[in-house]
Amino acid sequence: MILDKLLKARHYTKTVNATKRLLSERGESNAASMASDLIENFNTLEDDQIAEYFQYLSEKLNPSAADVLSAAQMYAATPNADNLIWLMKVAESPRQELLRRLNRAPSGTSMIVKMRHHLLKLLPKKPELKAVDADIQHLLTSWFNPGFLKMHQVDWKSPAHILEKIIQHEAVHEIDGWDDLRRRLQPDRRCFSFFHPQLSDEPLIFVEVALLPDIPEAIAPLVDKKTAVIEPNHYKCAIFYSISNCQPGLRGVSMGNFLIKRVAESLKKEFPGLKTFCTLSPIPGFMEWLSSSQELSSENLKPAMFEKYQESIKVFNLQEKSWSDRLHAGWHPDAASVKEKEALMSLCAFYLMTQSSKRGGNSVAKFHLGNGAKLHRVNWAGDLSKKGIKQSAGLMVNYLYDLDNVEDNHERFVNGEIIYSRAVSQLI
Repeated sequence: MILDKLLKARHYTKTVNATKRLLSERGESNAASMASDLIENFNTLEDDQIAEYFQYLSEKLNPSAADVLSAAQMYAATPNADNLIWLMKVAESPRQELLRRLNRAPSGTSMIVKMRHHLLKLLPKKPELKAVDADIQHLLTSWFNPGFLKMHQVDWKSPAHILEKIIQHEAVHEIDGWDDLRRRLQPDRRCFSFFHPQLSDEPLIFVEVALLPDIPEAIAPLVDKKTAVIEPNHYKCAIFYSISNCQPGLRGVSMGNFLIKRVAESLKKEFPGLKTFCTLSPIPGFMEWLSSSQELSSENLKPAMFEKYQESIKVFNLQEKSWSDRLHAGWHPDAASVKEKEALMSLCAFYLMTQSSKRGGNSVAKFHLGNGAKLHRVNWAGDLSKKGIKQSAGLMVNYLYDLDNVEDNHERFVNGEIIYSRAVSQLI
């Protein structure tokens, strides 16, 4: 037991020393070998030591407050290029230089993504590590910009380890084994994955597509492995029904807008007859928002819209009976009254239209609207799975990609405007 503790302490000390060497003047010229040494030592740490190591990075590798203040005063007094460059230099934490040098190791990029995965798990209980995360995220955002990402189609002939990762990381609609995956790779389906040169065997994001005659309202037929394959002459719509991030360490790292546009343009070349590019998307967080008793402000809504919102809230009164109580009692979309259906559809439209552009808004909506899509249609009973009913009362949404307008829609969303169809506006 004592020997184990001593060995454990030695591993941590060696990791810290390897960090100091990598940041030293000698580390500047020998970064690749020293970075590999740091990676080797970091991989020996146990969970509590990893937390301690991030604490070390947080406390010992901050910029000098005195130097930042002095540089800021110089720039305020004389705001020229030299003083701005000096301010930027001293305000940057030594952690960023550590990460840049660590990235020179053959497995450096992969290691930094792995480190951030560990860090993200610690943040809820250790918010003081936010600055460390900000430094890592800042660099990863630069390294994983869309110019570096390569798109490849995944099919049944793809390497087995890639297919296994598709099964493992499917986050929207679970893949039920190899038969299920095989159906999702049939001729009327497509799967595209994005890769980074430094992680050539690790898919970053994959997009699953169904080629259909019409825009679907429900997910069950799309993921039913027993459905018949549709003939190419019936392809009119490309439906993006699942988009999954394979790298937890890249959560929140924007890999650029218009990923869906790249997929759509590839499909358009293969099938010129495709006219419509649309999603069938879940609405995570809708019922949580509705249950949180956060009321919309009348200041941001027209009087008639605010009145409709209040009427819908009264119909589906969660103050009287909570959502969890309703679920426990067996609530199901198929048994909902007409008034409940109308109220929920209306409230969902309010949720997507008022919350999507806000910080902490619906993540799926942010992704698609930020990629230039339009809020097209809310679908009743779109997802009757237990998860779908719990998170969104079974509702799903279509986001429409008009390839000629995605850049304009993206810009308007960045400025806080949500583009939506007449069908959605009629719900509110």
